[in-house]
Amino acid sequence: MTLHFKEFDKNSSDEDDSSSYDDSSEDEALSGNNGSDGNDMSEDEVEEQEDQIEDDDDDADDDDVVKAIKAEKNKQRDHPPAISCEDFIVDISLHPSKNLIAIANIVGDVLLYEYNNEETKLVNTLELHLKACRDVEFDDEGSTLYSTAKDKVIMAVDVETGKLKKCYENAHDEPVYRLLNLGNNKIITGDDGGTVKLWDLRKPDPVFTLKIGEEHVADLITNDAQKYLVCAGGDGVLTSIDLKASKIYTTSEEYDAEITCLGLFRSDTKLLAASSRGKFYLFNWKEFGFHSDEYVGQKHAVQCMVPITQNIVVTSGEDGILRAAHMFPQRQLGVVGQHRLPVEHLDISHDGQFIASCSHDNDVKFWNISYFETIDSIIDVNHKQNKKRDLSNNLPSSSLKNASDFFSGLV
Repeated sequence: MTLHFKEFDKNSSDEDDSSSYDDSSEDEALSGNNGSDGNDMSEDEVEEQEDQIEDDDDDADDDDVVKAIKAEKNKQRDHPPAISCEDFIVDISLHPSKNLIAIANIVGDVLLYEYNNEETKLVNTLELHLKACRDVEFDDEGSTLYSTAKDKVIMAVDVETGKLKKCYENAHDEPVYRLLNLGNNKIITGDDGGTVKLWDLRKPDPVFTLKIGEEHVADLITNDAQKYLVCAGGDGVLTSIDLKASKIYTTSEEYDAEITCLGLFRSDTKLLAASSRGKFYLFNWKEFGFHSDEYVGQKHAVQCMVPITQNIVVTSGEDGILRAAHMFPQRQLGVVGQHRLPVEHLDISHDGQFIASCSHDNDVKFWNISYFETIDSIIDVNHKQNKKRDLSNNLPSSSLKNASDFFSGLV
């Protein structure tokens, strides 16, 4: 089953990125009725009539979702100011209970910033690694900060004091690419060579080491039960590991592109995987061998995602645009925000008010997404989707103009 995420915006910084909703099927339907009264209409007249019909339908058929988005746009949308850094930003992590963000950079440092709606303030600079950081994560309590880097070192640092709590030198044979906090002093790491390791910080050596492929481990995810770990591979394969048995559980078919990022939905029963070709694959949890649904997405690589509610996901990547979609039922919601250059990572704040995104601009931006709870609660399978109308809806946090607003200013 293949569904389609439709392009619904234009990146103003890229003139070539101008694909729009393909309404050729609607054109054909109208053309089929053309001339039935014996009068030929020009193509321009057909398009003008079609636009008029759609405008009338939009006015009469604005559903509750669109009304909610429009209502939110009239509200003052507060969010912290952007953070600009001197060095390339590799990863970010938001604290689980405080207004604190960790920013890892290419020179091996981790910067800690406090944030509120008025300002962002640098509170500490941790010089941790000799080479570029790869990943940074807070533990569940927010008392420990984990980091890993190209230097093959894994570090655990006390957030309050900045003192080193644990250091694993030469933790992998290859540079570590991804790190996942499991809680209770346990973390999972995956490297550039396809090796995954489970660590218990109370022990000097890894609990287990598994070789799952030849390419880098792009992402790692598990649910609350922590029985299975799912690994996204640069080779386009999804590998699941039985954490209790310390062995590979299943290996998926090989997809046509790198699996870049993973997200959980519907009380951890649905797993969404994104690829470097803009495709999305939906899996039932524990059924990782083959996807249950496939969504053909944007033409740009999807680099990161963050679940917002049980049904809504925000994704971004190569084109720098943050897009929101409702997955059950599948429906585009609009543009959340944008950067000029590709986005590396996304994270959500502890109170669910903000998304933070980092880009190749060496900046971190915050987006107020509190309105998603309202939108999520009014979407159901009975809503009739008007794809063309949905393409023009940008969400309140977005700095992009609505397509309708843009064209209304042209004469």
